[in-house]
Amino acid sequence: MKKSVIAILLTIPLLAACSSLTLKPVSFGWSVENVLKADSQGNVEEQRHSISFNVTPVFKAEFGDSTNADSKEVRVIRNNEGYYFIAAKEFKNIYVFGSGNGSMVLENKILVTEEGLQNPVFNQRNTYVELIDGNSIYELTSKGIIKR
Repeated sequence: MKKSVIAILLTIPLLAACSSLTLKPVSFGWSVENVLKADSQGNVEEQRHSISFNVTPVFKAEFGDSTNADSKEVRVIRNNEGYYFIAAKEFKNIYVFGSGNGSMVLENKILVTEEGLQNPVFNQRNTYVELIDGNSIYELTSKGIIKR
């Protein structure tokens, strides 16, 4: 009987330690975009936010071929909900990625302009990501364009 009581008393703190821990509210947004240059394999890396990923599939999806991403600048920003917005010069679309298990998963592809972006710039706003391209300003969420 004494051993059972000791076992139960030791098990209770272990079970309490196994319960999930949730921290909220959380703002995942980056205050400014990051401009990253792809290497010869299409990899980009951002040291400050500790993120690296291969953008070659995005260039292939955008241009329909195996366009080499080498030395191309990619613009990346993360919104308050934790979605990554990716764009580059001449892209017609903004690619919105969520986090997967060791991966980034495409959540949405937002058509912005049939002519292609000329000089895209992202800014983080409270409830949306602002995309500026020349004289055009777009307000974006992970669902799409909310205002042109």
